Amino acid sequence: MSLELNSSTITAICTPLGGGAVGIVRISGEQSLSIIQTLSKKTSFTPRYATLCTLYDREGEALDEVIVIYFKAPHSYTREDVCEIQCHGGNMMVRRILEEVVHLGARLAENGEFTKRAFLNGRLDLSQAQAVAKLIEAKSIEAQKTLLRQLKGELSVFVENSRESLYEVLAYSEVMIDYSEEDIPEDTLQNLHQKIDVLYERLEEILMHSKARIGIFEGFSLCIVGKPNVGKSSLLNALLLYDRAIISNIAGTTRDTIEEVLNIGSTQVRLIDTAGIRESSDEIENIGIAKSKEAIEKSDIVLAVFDSSREFDSEDEKIIELLREQGDKQIISIFNKSDLPQKSCNTLPYPSFSLSAQNKEIKELINYLQGILEGSESSEIILSSANQIQSVQKTLSYLTEAKTMLDNGCLELFSYNIRDAIESIGKITKPYDGADLLDKMFSEFCLGK
Repeated sequence: MSLELNSSTITAICTPLGGGAVGIVRISGEQSLSIIQTLSKKTSFTPRYATLCTLYDREGEALDEVIVIYFKAPHSYTREDVCEIQCHGGNMMVRRILEEVVHLGARLAENGEFTKRAFLNGRLDLSQAQAVAKLIEAKSIEAQKTLLRQLKGELSVFVENSRESLYEVLAYSEVMIDYSEEDIPEDTLQNLHQKIDVLYERLEEILMHSKARIGIFEGFSLCIVGKPNVGKSSLLNALLLYDRAIISNIAGTTRDTIEEVLNIGSTQVRLIDTAGIRESSDEIENIGIAKSKEAIEKSDIVLAVFDSSREFDSEDEKIIELLREQGDKQIISIFNKSDLPQKSCNTLPYPSFSLSAQNKEIKELINYLQGILEGSESSEIILSSANQIQSVQKTLSYLTEAKTMLDNGCLELFSYNIRDAIESIGKITKPYDGADLLDKMFSEFCLGK
């Protein structure tokens, strides 16, 4: 996919194939209006008004009675002439209309090509284009709200304001370099430090918040761990509301990780049931145990399950030691089998729940998880992609180095780092690295967008 605009007219089906009340075919480019005029045998279409008409195939046979909306450039999604055909749903109808549009001179659009044209024509910047793709695949209500704010330009405005602030700092430093023989007033140095510190602290806040909430875009992962026979698979089945895992009194029944997707409240979660962690001479079981430890490290939330009808033993202690190694990861201790006589007591420094997974007594746990996953209502900026996070991390690194250079009186190197910071944060909205990033990004879009 080239970064250069071309004059070809593109078309694609915008709605999912299959049964449905309405199907939409989108056309963008110079020939859009003439194609519609030929298909409908109508010459007049008022921009941004819905027009009811009949479309005809190349043989003059009626295709369908449709609604056509014509968006005249530049007042369209791509800033080109755009026509959207709303026809009756179903595979056959939309495919026949698409074939006739192609026959009249349009070509099939590549993945994300409509949004790519919007980007190249200045309708969207990079962060807004990424928001379009992620909004379609949003895994939670919080993600939808965040991405809609990003699409409306919230992140773009922040980036531009940050660049302007850094350009002010750069202007000061260039003047100081030009008059390097004179002493730099102390208040000027303090002013530069203050400007950098304010931006640095704001970027740090955004980065920390974004890392904590990145799961809203891709879905959070929740890992169930514990020694054998504590009820991990029973908890998995209770959360899923059906029997997904085999339940047995035989230790080591689960020898591999089991993954399923479910919604907790408005958030999608990838649920992972792991093999029981213990010392074993069984090679296959040990492979499963190794995968369990890997799943713990990669998960966002860990449900550590213990059998409350038995006292803690050395295997439980190994689980606890493994949990201590997870740093600030969200860990919840589950004391299962509350329906049996109790022997173990909770001394763990984690939020805990006493329940009977076998009896499906998990309502309080579900409510607690929902609170964690959905978080509190916040208007804080959240970086939604890896390249945005990387840009902020690099910007922070350049600002750290810039402050060091300023303290050491190395004004040329200070200016150099400020320039790098300006370029780095600017990559969130306007990439400097050519076509590779954009090609990859737009290729991951769906057809018709």
